[in-house]
Amino acid sequence: MKDHEPGAYPEPPKQTPVVEKETALPNPALIGTKLFYYSVDLPVTKFREIIDSIRGRNKYYYYHQNFRRVPDLTECVEGDYLCYYEAEMQWRRDFKVDQEIVKIMQDRLRACQTREGPSYLQNCNEELKKFDQVAKAFDARYGDLGANANSRRCLMKQKQRMMEKPQMA
Repeated sequence: MKDHEPGAYPEPPKQTPVVEKETALPNPALIGTKLFYYSVDLPVTKFREIIDSIRGRNKYYYYHQNFRRVPDLTECVEGDYLCYYEAEMQWRRDFKVDQEIVKIMQDRLRACQTREGPSYLQNCNEELKKFDQVAKAFDARYGDLGANANSRRCLMKQKQRMMEKPQMA
């Protein structure tokens, strides 16, 4: 018995028929795309490949940027505004680093407290001591500076603290 009737379902053609052109004029869309490809896309792509190959040889990671240490405010000559600016930027970087150190120590203490539960006072004693030490050092250096903290205010605070120390002893 036959599966189908060949007259009802004719076999598809073996090759796709070629569409006959209706006009002799070239397709303007095709001309535009080729013009864009050769004038814009190809040069930009080649330029990008060259730049990527150069960058690939010496990779640079932005988070590993190293800044050279600059003299602090006490070492600047009077009237050297560039030195003042560099010292201020150095102080701001140091401030951010110290903030991150405090955050890291706080996170470690929180993780230990969460891990140990109610008995964290005995089991997290080392982390607690380190956090207290870091927090006291941060407060001694940057505490009471306010929202408009800068290197000059911090230096004056350190000077006042050094002047008060002999009176306390």
